[in-house]
Parts: sequence; C-alpha cells; structure tokens
Amino acid sequence: MISAVAERRTRRGSAGRSRRVPPAAGVVLASGAGTRVGAEMNKVYLPLAGRRLVSWSLDAFGRVPEIGALVLVARPQDKDLVDWVLDREVDASVEVVYGGETRQESELRALRWLSSRIDEGSVDTVLIHDAARPLVSPALIAGVLHEAREHGGAIPALPAGDLVAVDEAGELTGQEPASIVRAQTPQGFRAGPLLEVYERAARDDFVGTDTASVMERFSGLPVRWVRGEQQNFKITYPHDLVVAEQVLAAADYRT
Repeated sequence: MISAVAERRTRRGSAGRSRRVPPAAGVVLASGAGTRVGAEMNKVYLPLAGRRLVSWSLDAFGRVPEIGALVLVARPQDKDLVDWVLDREVDASVEVVYGGETRQESELRALRWLSSRIDEGSVDTVLIHDAARPLVSPALIAGVLHEAREHGGAIPALPAGDLVAVDEAGELTGQEPASIVRAQTPQGFRAGPLLEVYERAARDDFVGTDTASVMERFSGLPVRWVRGEQQNFKITYPHDLVVAEQVLAAADYRT
C-alpha cells in the first residue's frame, strides 16, 4: 500500500473540457532535493524564464495528445509550491503523488497509483521523466511513446562521441569505444511489465541507475533508443540554469 498522500488536481476551468483520454501516462519526478544547484529550495521550483522549472516539463507532457494521465511525484514539504505551480502555471490536469526516499521508490509509488488503470488496460504505456530536464519537447515525448508502444521500451539518448577507449593501465588504445549513448528522459515502457518489474525489484532490494536499468535486469522486453535532443539536458549546477534561459530565449523554440 502507498503510505504517502496522493491527490488528483485539475486547474480551475479545465474540468469541463471533453477529449478522448488516450491510454498512456506521463510521470514527472520532482521529489529530489537538487542540492548541487546551490538553492535553498527544491531546484525544480526555481524560476526559469518567468515560470517555475517543473512547469515546463508538465506543459510539454500536457501538449502531447496521447498522454491521458499526468502524474507529478512531489515531496510532502513542497505541497505549497506544488499548489502554487499547478494553480498558476499548468493548464493540464495533474495527479499528485508523494514520493519516497529514493528515485526508484518514487517511481514505484507513481506506478502503484496508476496500478488499477494499468490492470484494467486503460493505461498501456508509462513514460517517466525527470523534472530537472525542463526543456524536453512534446515531439521527443511523442517519439519515445511511439517506440515504447511498438517495441516494449524506449529511451532518448545522444551519441557519446567524446569518449575514448583505454586499457586497464589507463593508456589510450587507439580503438573506437563500443557504441555508447548518453541516456536522457523520458523513458517509456509498456505499463504492465513496468509495474511488475518494479514490484520485483522492490522485493529483491535491487536499485538501478535509471528506469531502463531496472527493466533490463528483470525483463526481456527490448529497449530501443530514440535520438534525444541537445536542449534536453539536466539542470544540475547553477550555470545550467543560465544555459536553459538562453535556449528558451531562442526564437521559435517550442514550434
């Protein structure tokens, strides 16, 4: 059972909108602290181009028609900030779930919150995204969703062309390193297997590095990679916020 409080929220005036609810869910993780950015608050609530950082990701998911359920995983102590953002900056209907002590526990709580819909088939795919990547585009979200539905799992990534091969002594070998990509989020998987794998990981006390690593450990589903976006970088240090401001200032960024 989920011990954290969970709630459904809809921005005022949006409840009357009628549209078909597609069978896919987006989960935006905002339950970390982000201390390396040097702020006194959770970094996902820092201002970015006139809005709170987390609202950019929520807006991107809200603009993808295939996303029928949007879940924000938050910390209980950030409730006032969550209320402020959802009331003022987000048009989409957002369900709020309180996260756990780790990223993986927070993911599991979101999946358990969606479990009844997963079991009945009204959610067929789940995409999990890090709120610290505010510049994700709706096009990338839709691309990951398409590949996940087609093949079982998908992650966005960029080729790691700046890596070199070395031997055990630390000497350059002159050989090309094996094909390596730098993983991003959202990472998407068929909902049923994803929930089953996360429950098994919890029973076995296995902690992965990201969603894909947990799936690779316990599932035979293939995981495809979709070419990511340069602007879909993670806000980790103060200068990352400066770069993000510059990207958002570019003309026609969201088109």
